[in-house]
Amino acid sequence: MDKEENKHSTSASKSENNEQSSEKVVEEQKVSGDGVEKEDGVEKDEKLTPEEEVEVLKDKLARTFAEMENQRRRFEKEKDDAYEYGGYSFAKEALNLLDNLERSKVALENDDKLKNTDALKIIVEHLNIIQNDMLSIFKKNNIEPIKSINEKLDPNLHQAMMEVEDDTKEPGTIVQEIQKGFMMKDRLLRPSLVGVSKKKTEESEK
Repeated sequence: MDKEENKHSTSASKSENNEQSSEKVVEEQKVSGDGVEKEDGVEKDEKLTPEEEVEVLKDKLARTFAEMENQRRRFEKEKDDAYEYGGYSFAKEALNLLDNLERSKVALENDDKLKNTDALKIIVEHLNIIQNDMLSIFKKNNIEPIKSINEKLDPNLHQAMMEVEDDTKEPGTIVQEIQKGFMMKDRLLRPSLVGVSKKKTEESEK
């Protein structure tokens, strides 16, 4: 009977030792060689001090306010642009009406049947009135023609379509306006199509 009890006692002791050994192994696995505790194979971040947490929150708050301010500025700019240049596309299309009026006048003035007739004069006068009224409306909306003739060619405002030999002007001076350009405040609606002067060549002088 004593032998049986000793046997059971020895088995229980071994089982207890095995459990303690297993727990020890698990604890050792949780701690890496450098002493940093791991969980499921991933190192835990070191716990921040209250002061460090406050600094992190301050940084996040500053970034959030900066982004909000940038968004506000973008919104203000978009709103101002919409107010200032809301009619930009319409104005650009409306310039075609002026072009058509000008072409109509030229076509009528070159018509052999109408040349030097009272009918032509009356028609041209009416076309001029319409054209001037349109220019007046444009001006009230800050849309004005670009100065071209006798001006120096400006690539930001003018587009050179041809060169004209002219020794009386400095090379690059605008001597002909093919199509009038327009500005809407400080924004280009369309450039002026122009002809610029150049020096006469020796062959042309002969």
